[in-house]
Amino acid sequence: MKIGIDIDGVILNSENLFRVKSELYDLLELHKKGVINKKGFLDCERYDWTNEELDNFRIKYFIQVTKESNLMPGVKEVLELLKNDGHELIIITARGLTIKGMKEAGEEKLNICKLKFDRYYWAVENKAKVCENEKVDIMIDDKASICKEISQNKIKTLYFRDVNREKLEENEYLKEVNNWGEIYRYIYNLNMEEK
Repeated sequence: MKIGIDIDGVILNSENLFRVKSELYDLLELHKKGVINKKGFLDCERYDWTNEELDNFRIKYFIQVTKESNLMPGVKEVLELLKNDGHELIIITARGLTIKGMKEAGEEKLNICKLKFDRYYWAVENKAKVCENEKVDIMIDDKASICKEISQNKIKTLYFRDVNREKLEENEYLKEVNNWGEIYRYIYNLNMEEK
C-alpha cells in the first residue's frame, strides 16, 4: 500500500510545542489574554494576533520548534514495521509553503532522526490532489479539514487527533487514531483483509 504521512503533529510532536510557544508568546511578549478560539487549528485562528504579531511569532519560533521537537512515541518503530511489510511511505506536507526555511528544517530533522521515505512532497497546498495523483491508499494527518477533504475523495484517512482538536465522525474512509500503535494495527488489519 501507498501511505501518505504528514510531518507536524504526526511524525513530530511539533504541534504540542507550537502550542506551548504560542501561549508563552501571547502572555509574556504580547501581554494578551490567551486563546480566544479553542477550535482553531493554527495560531492565527486561536489567538487575537495582528498579522505583524503572527509574522514575528513565525520568524522567531518556527525553525526553533522544529529543532526542539521530538518524534511522536513509537513512530520510528512503526515506520520500520510498515517498510518491512512492503508499504511505500510518502511524506505529504504543507511545510515550506509559508515560512522560509521550514522545508530545510524538516529535511534536516528527518535526517537527524534517520527517517527515510520513498517520496517527499513539500509545500503542498492541496494534499487531496497529491493523494489522488499518487494513488495513495491511506493518508495520515492531524488537521481535521484536510482529513475530511481527503476522506470525501474516497481515500482512507487516519485522523491523528490530539485531545484538544476537533472531533470528526468516523466512516468507512475516516478513522480517528491517537498513537502510532493504533495506526499500525489499522494498517495491519486492513492489509490482512485484502489478502
